[in-house]
Amino acid sequence: MAALITENFRFLSLFFKSKDVMIFNGLVALGTVGSQELFSVVAFHCPCSPARNYIYGLAAIGVPALALFLIGVIWNNHTWNLVAECHKRGAKNFSAAATFLLFGSIIGRAAVAPVTWSVISLLRGEAYVCALSEFVDPASLDKFPSRYGPETLARFPCKDIPGNLTSFKEEVIRRLRYESQLFGWLLIGVIAVLVFLTKCLKHCCSPLSYRQEGYWSQYRSSEAKLFERTAEVHSKILAANNVKQFFGFVALNKEEKELVEEFPVEGVQPSPQWNAITGVYIYRENQGFPLYSRLHKWAKGVEGNGPGPDGQEMVFLAT
Repeated sequence: MAALITENFRFLSLFFKSKDVMIFNGLVALGTVGSQELFSVVAFHCPCSPARNYIYGLAAIGVPALALFLIGVIWNNHTWNLVAECHKRGAKNFSAAATFLLFGSIIGRAAVAPVTWSVISLLRGEAYVCALSEFVDPASLDKFPSRYGPETLARFPCKDIPGNLTSFKEEVIRRLRYESQLFGWLLIGVIAVLVFLTKCLKHCCSPLSYRQEGYWSQYRSSEAKLFERTAEVHSKILAANNVKQFFGFVALNKEEKELVEEFPVEGVQPSPQWNAITGVYIYRENQGFPLYSRLHKWAKGVEGNGPGPDGQEMVFLAT
């Protein structure tokens, strides 16, 4: 049973790793929806007080969205590749279009969760109603008692209101939810149009054919998985050798012993090699032959980072 569960998890892992980044974005969006629902049930409580309502309502939408955006930026590999690139080589080799594409990629991926949070918050309407109930013009409500002002309107999202204002409360909440959901649907429409235009622009401006783009994507995925797997084995064997040298022996299980015997490790890669394969990479060709990654470029012995007589920069960011 345990083996079956392990195999199922392994299959799901390989399945999702083999798919496009859109699947990951979809999972992020679904996770954000679930988090928003949990937040609304457990943590959202409108203060029903003038001035506080507006701040609390905006904070309920904006602060989690900001936190999700920052988390998205931190989790994006392009962010740290850019940091490494600027630290080691600077951004002087990037054209304006390449820089725009790089930042667009980072911001676009990081925006999935906060946009989803904002849309769900607007469609639910609770935070919007809480924030703007006190700003509803009493004159727009038919036969609204003049002795009640913003202090009373601010309490409409809550239950403790005078009984003679129940019908006005329903009218105000219905009106604000209409506005909130309208903004939510408009935001969805704007985002959909932007995504569509971005995808069209990407394929129109790409110097690669559709099949070569697919091959490039498969190559980068395979390279990343093989590099990670090999680095794990290499580091384990190197650690075993160092521990053995210190203690005179090393306690290995059967699988680890087989790894040590099968893959002898003599030394480590020097820092210049790590620097050469680390950083932002924009597709380039060398004498007509494609270079699909920094590792590929290093393996072919191609020097330099900018376009030159033997290399042509293709301004198309690896995504």
